[in-house]
Amino acid sequence: MGFGDGVWRLVRQEELLGEILVDGADFPWLEGRFVPTPAFATVKPWFDESLALLEADGIERFDDVYDRIARALSLVAPSGPVAEFLLHIEDGRAWFRWSDEPFDED
Repeated sequence: MGFGDGVWRLVRQEELLGEILVDGADFPWLEGRFVPTPAFATVKPWFDESLALLEADGIERFDDVYDRIARALSLVAPSGPVAEFLLHIEDGRAWFRWSDEPFDED
């Protein structure tokens, strides 16, 4: 799956929360401009909290907080939904990694 063409979408069930226009990569991460819809406001605090934990070295709590995102939201690549992702959003930018297979739990 390439990243240069198309738009990645963040969705909750069938509701579009925002689009990511990828403009860079640093394997395994992709990054781009995040264009939220009004519906994103309901989940924005989740992303704010997860980033605050990372910045405060709250790694032990990060997984629990991020699980809420992973359970409720989906990331859709230009070619279709991905199996698993780790997504951060801040100040109109998104950076993420993804996999067609679930991430290793180890």
